[in-house]
Amino acid sequence: MKPALIAAILALAFTIHAQQTDTAQTPEHEHAAMMQRGNQGMGFSQEKTTHHFRLLQDGGAIEVSANDPKDAASRDQIRAHLAHIAQMFAAGNFSIPMFVHDTTPPGVPTMRKLRGQIRYRYQETRSGGRVDIRTQDPQALQAVHQFLRFQIAEHHTGDSTQMTR
Repeated sequence: MKPALIAAILALAFTIHAQQTDTAQTPEHEHAAMMQRGNQGMGFSQEKTTHHFRLLQDGGAIEVSANDPKDAASRDQIRAHLAHIAQMFAAGNFSIPMFVHDTTPPGVPTMRKLRGQIRYRYQETRSGGRVDIRTQDPQALQAVHQFLRFQIAEHHTGDSTQMTR
């Protein structure tokens, strides 16, 4: 191959890679990709539902609700997902949030390690469900709060990152 042709191919490859990298790095693109993975990993539309994450003195909560009170399909999908999440988290399995966020969320390694010190309880709500996360262990509590703060930021919920009662 001629050096000029090799240089042209390399320049084109570099330009394409740079364009893909630039697109993949934008916050809007990253959030849209996370929402798409959320649709797959959670089994319900992220656009038809609302997430909330609460930091409490003894842990926190994950709440998801259907935006339309008449949307029984989303409500039921939320309930099935959150009941499953409570079981998975209790077993130290955080594969769904790792898939959705395409990374290991902060706090997860410690939550896995100290899973015996953390209680997860699922409960239905009128329009979805809630997973209560409770611990008396200070290290586990810090990890739970790291995990929930990450969720607040990633899902753009606007929830408080401070503890409430």
